[in-house]
Amino acid sequence: MSQPNTFDVVVLGGGAAGLMCAMRAGHRGRKVLLLDHAEKVGKKILISGGGRCNFTNLDARPEAFLSANPHFAKSALARYTQHDFIELVNRHKIAWHEKTLGQLFCDGSARQIVAMLLDECAAVGVDVRVAHKVTRVEKSDRFTVATDHGDFFAASVVLATGGLSIPKMGATGLAHEVARQFRLRVTETRPALVPLTLPVPEISGVSLEVEARCGRARFREALLFTHRGLSGPAILQVSSYWKPGQEITVDLLPDLDAASFLKERKRTRPKAELRTILAEILPQRLAQSLATEGTMAGQRDRDLETLANRIKLWTVVPTGTEGYAKAEVTLGGIDTDGLSSKTMEAKKVPGLYAIGEAVDVTGWLGGYNFQWAWSSGWVAGEAA
Repeated sequence: MSQPNTFDVVVLGGGAAGLMCAMRAGHRGRKVLLLDHAEKVGKKILISGGGRCNFTNLDARPEAFLSANPHFAKSALARYTQHDFIELVNRHKIAWHEKTLGQLFCDGSARQIVAMLLDECAAVGVDVRVAHKVTRVEKSDRFTVATDHGDFFAASVVLATGGLSIPKMGATGLAHEVARQFRLRVTETRPALVPLTLPVPEISGVSLEVEARCGRARFREALLFTHRGLSGPAILQVSSYWKPGQEITVDLLPDLDAASFLKERKRTRPKAELRTILAEILPQRLAQSLATEGTMAGQRDRDLETLANRIKLWTVVPTGTEGYAKAEVTLGGIDTDGLSSKTMEAKKVPGLYAIGEAVDVTGWLGGYNFQWAWSSGWVAGEAA
């Protein structure tokens, strides 16, 4: 008879990856314990997508993920795809819709996704315990997981406690600390999918569709001016590629030849103010901040070309980011060189697995990070 505190698998972290892993291991008949330090599981799931959970993306593919090893995510993403997760959602009769760019959201509440995962865990006997703070993880012939509610023992331990983003939601560096303790390398971490800070015109709240570029990465989505700098999906996307000191280029009018438009308006509306003409194609407050005084007739063609160039190639060097407090995810993490891409098991520590945001795999905005959680959790659950 097994000891009450002895399990086949202990999963540390009750987020998306941890719940998926526990559920999958349970389906295989494993005796699974899932521990979370918060008072309830799935807290990040619950706040995602404005409370509707952007649970995957129809276009989830390896190219949408950043990692020191860009090939690492391929195996897990192929073995448990976005279509597999959609099938699970459909089986639980959760209504969903595609919002934009392949992003899938619940019609109702993100609570439905958490309830689905907990129902799946309950069906296969996963022991879910919340408000358990892990104080130590050790290994001799088996793992010992010490908590403020006593010790637990297992043949396998899964690190699924996420990254450093949104500390007010309970984010900690536990997965990285345990990894280092077992001599797994942790790559440099920094906030990702995060607003950028810089002095901008006093036009907080203005939003428009742009193409934002950083290096070779380019994203066409909305940009939002804030009182601290720039945000919106286009900026959050390029923030994952941005490093301090780098410039970001924004095309404020991706569908328009601005120079031709301005010269044409100079001919057809010479008496109109430049700011009035600009307000035809840009939000009014942004147009006012970019325009000089005077009518169209008073503008030289070369000045209009300079203005058009500024609009099409608006270049800024951010002073920084708004940090982990506002970052949706953590870039970097447990080095993939030390893990099996097929099972997420540490190559030199049999029985130790790392999944989800704790690992150096970071997806684009729009459901990609959830898909990495489902995929990496599933393959670890298949093996642990």
